[in-house]
Amino acid sequence: MTTRSTELLRVVHRSPGVTRADAARLLGIGTGAATELVTKLSRAELLMQGPAAPSGSRGRPTTVLLPHPAGPLALAVAITHETWRVEAVELGGARLAALGGGHAGAAWAEVRDAVRAAIEELRLRYGSRPRAIGVAAPGTVSRDRRLDATTAGWLDVDLTTLCPDAEVFVAGNDATLAATAESRRGAATGAAVALYLQIEAGLGGAVVEDGRPVIGARGAAGEFGHMPFGDPAIRCPCGARGCWGIAVDGHALARSLGEPVPVDPITYARRVITTAARALAAAPPYPPEVDAVRAVAATLGRGIAGLVNGLDADLVALGGLGADLLATVPAEIDAAYRDGLMSIHRDTPPPIVPAALGDDGPIAGAAEEAWTALLPRLA
Repeated sequence: MTTRSTELLRVVHRSPGVTRADAARLLGIGTGAATELVTKLSRAELLMQGPAAPSGSRGRPTTVLLPHPAGPLALAVAITHETWRVEAVELGGARLAALGGGHAGAAWAEVRDAVRAAIEELRLRYGSRPRAIGVAAPGTVSRDRRLDATTAGWLDVDLTTLCPDAEVFVAGNDATLAATAESRRGAATGAAVALYLQIEAGLGGAVVEDGRPVIGARGAAGEFGHMPFGDPAIRCPCGARGCWGIAVDGHALARSLGEPVPVDPITYARRVITTAARALAAAPPYPPEVDAVRAVAATLGRGIAGLVNGLDADLVALGGLGADLLATVPAEIDAAYRDGLMSIHRDTPPPIVPAALGDDGPIAGAAEEAWTALLPRLA
């Protein structure tokens, strides 16, 4: 195999179902060379050729390139503060199988054992086909794949213990990986500088420039939730005061409503936001959930303005609870956002849009990261 083979696999991964002729044009090679590459990759059980959907025009039927049905797979893992999921993903991003479960408030050892069991089940099901593992985790992930998720109490966790014998193992912060997926297959496709923010139990995010996320010296870039945009009287589990993340999530909603700290902050926040949405669709007087959601939305909008001022992003994508807030109280987010923008941004403010991949962003990003690392090994 050759570097050109790897380039062809990348083309098919980005655009499964691409025609052989279009693939040749993208690679800058002739049809004969493309045919030779496809033949080699088919023999290696990496690609297969199939007929394109009927176009109604005359002439020879067009051939499209697809992942081989016996080809390699990546196992993508997404761990949140409440759930875990493992998926088998083929070249091109199609998901063949998924396993998952809940764990709100569980210790890391319990989550690790559940995820390991799911990984082993999929490896048994697919034999030698799983070749790479990609993990999205809710916290800072260092370059040596150690996780610190302060809000979950998982500190200095070695993520490689999820699959110690993996041929390829990659891991990253869930929001960073979701941002990567959004830039390649979602709402941020084509953006020069995209800001992605994800609210779950806290807030994380990433800046993606020309399709590449900014990682930082220690893998901690994008921890926007720990910027001091919140109430300085409130101390975050990270040790700092006034963190933005705990001013826009389920913890903030519970404080506003005078309720105890929720064990399931994501589920709790969605319940409160749903209550507010239903109330806003009816007539006043509104329940206290509406004021709580509006206050959180305003805090979110002000923080976004600060980041846009500092980063000069041309698009902002919101994932997790951020998308729920945008759908429920867009006016509150927009008003606070515009009030906080520098004048140079106000005429054409960067749009704030919901993440196209929704809650699948982190696991899609984990799969992308795994395939990016695996492809050079295949060819």
